[in-house]
Amino acid sequence: MTRTSHLTIDLPDADATRALGRALAALLRAGDLVMLTGDLGAGKTTLTQGIGAGLDVRGQVASPTFVIARVHPPLGDGPALVHVDAYRLGSLDEVDALDLDASLDESVTVVEWGRGLVESIARDRLELTLSRPRGAAGATQDELAAILDDAESGTRRLTVEGFGERWAGLELPGAIDADAASQDPLAPTDRHESVG
Repeated sequence: MTRTSHLTIDLPDADATRALGRALAALLRAGDLVMLTGDLGAGKTTLTQGIGAGLDVRGQVASPTFVIARVHPPLGDGPALVHVDAYRLGSLDEVDALDLDASLDESVTVVEWGRGLVESIARDRLELTLSRPRGAAGATQDELAAILDDAESGTRRLTVEGFGERWAGLELPGAIDADAASQDPLAPTDRHESVG
């Protein structure tokens, strides 16, 4: 699939990452696949929290590491959010067993750690890569603990790549206002407490 759009944004902290996710949600619709890549503590779940808030879905968006996939139904007329953590999935057969393609048309599907595993479930997709100057790659156990303890602060770099016709011609720099995102921190709300 050919890349049709590209954008890089620096985000000063976790609040800006959530706010950017919220702004990105305004562009997303049912049937969209978003793949998130980045080291531990890079902000993948933080960005997904913003997407969930922007989509106005039920439940607190948290890492689905141990459940693999979590569905957040919409509180209004918008699409559901399917949040997947593919970190523990080792093969395409394990991804197929999740039946993500069955709910793709009615949901926005966000997959953490999905590179090399989920590209085939949708012709069009957004690939978002988050990195931090002090990433987890090659970190010692003590350094990794410090990175995860510091997950709410620190600059992140977000690279957004659109693939397929859905994202062709979309002016991502105009569609996602990085300055507004960094100045509009997303405060937690009581509406996002539990999935149900």
